Amino acid sequence: EGGGYEIVAGHRRQKASELAGYRNMPCIVRNMTDDEAILTMTDDNLRHREHILPMEKARALKQQVEAIKHQGVKLGEDDKDAGKRSTEVVGARNGINYKQVQRYIRLNSLVPELENGKRVKGRGFMPAVELSYIRPKNQQLIAVSIEGEQASPSVAQAKKLRELDQQNKLTGDVIDAILSEEKKEVGQVIISADELSKYFGKEVTPRQMKDQIMALLDEWKEKQPPEKKAELEK
Repeated sequence: EGGGYEIVAGHRRQKASELAGYRNMPCIVRNMTDDEAILTMTDDNLRHREHILPMEKARALKQQVEAIKHQGVKLGEDDKDAGKRSTEVVGARNGINYKQVQRYIRLNSLVPELENGKRVKGRGFMPAVELSYIRPKNQQLIAVSIEGEQASPSVAQAKKLRELDQQNKLTGDVIDAILSEEKKEVGQVIISADELSKYFGKEVTPRQMKDQIMALLDEWKEKQPPEKKAELEK
């Protein structure tokens, strides 16, 4: 109120310039709606920061989805995004599948104890998505158990906890028993898109990543001695 300007993107650059002793710095002044400002701000955070925590990404993607929903009535029939769900539009903006956008948004339903006490990255991402469907009071019990057991749940354990919560059978003792179970290795290896992006960049699709990885593995296999190749093909 009363005039003035608001920084939408470039807070760190502005602070760095201030610390360096500059009173003035170049900037672009635009008239924006609140939704346009949110999209610009979150685009800046998601695209220009090398390392962004999953919870930060979850909040930014949720803000984008909400802003796109508000703008939905403005999309004309000729607009390339017309008729698409908001998660699809946001996924395309960020080079990820819309289902992955939905998974990230689910993380916003985690209680603070799980957000802060459990680093939802790498192999902890999918279990955290499962835990986000559990009622808050039981999430808090899980957070206490994770701290006590010094062990985070596997995907299978998180699914089991979710199912028992839906059946009203989840208690502190049940949670402790599940988390104390030895984790079983499953027949799959999960590598997150965030882990792979430092090798492929953010413009490459998951399918392209997989194809490239398989091609490199085939190339590696061909270079192995005959006895090693025979062992791999058993």
